[in-house]
Amino acid sequence: MTDSTAGPNSTAGPNPVEPTTHYQRPGWFARKVSAPFLNFLMHLGISVWGSRVLEHTGRRSGEPHRTPVNLLSIGTEEYLVSPRGETEWVRNVRAADGRLVLILGRHRQARSAVEVPLEAAAPILRAYLSRWKFEVGMFFDGVGPDSTDEEFAAVAARHPVFALR
Repeated sequence: MTDSTAGPNSTAGPNPVEPTTHYQRPGWFARKVSAPFLNFLMHLGISVWGSRVLEHTGRRSGEPHRTPVNLLSIGTEEYLVSPRGETEWVRNVRAADGRLVLILGRHRQARSAVEVPLEAAAPILRAYLSRWKFEVGMFFDGVGPDSTDEEFAAVAARHPVFALR
C-alpha cells in the first residue's frame, strides 16, 4: 500500500518541488592524496594542465575554502566546470554572487563567475572533456568529447559551467 499523502519530508520519493541535485562526492584517494598533492604543486606555482586553486567563501561559515579546479581556456574566454555536479564550491560561488579568487603560487587573481546557460554549455563541456576526460570522464555518464550535442544536453544540467570575468 502506498501513501498518497506523502509530504516533502517523506522518504516515499523525491520532492517534486525541489529537483534532486547531482553530486558525486570525492573518494578517499581524491580527498587524502590527489587533492592535497595538487594543492601543494599549485602552492609552489606549478600548474598541472591548467590547474588552479579556487578560493571561495563558505556560504554559512564565511571562512575561506580552497579547492583544486581545472581552468579551461577557449580562445580568450576562461571557464570553470564542475564535473562532480553541485559541489560545495559551486554553491559557495553562487551564494557569493560569483566572487572568487584563483591562485597559482603567490599569484592571486580575483575573478567574477557568471553561470553559463544550459543551452550554451555543450561546446564548453565538449572542450573540457577533450582536455580532461582521463581525469573526470567517469562523472559524465559515458558522454565524451565525441558525443552528440543531444547527449551533452542530457548531462549539462548536472555539470555547472561558469564563465570567468
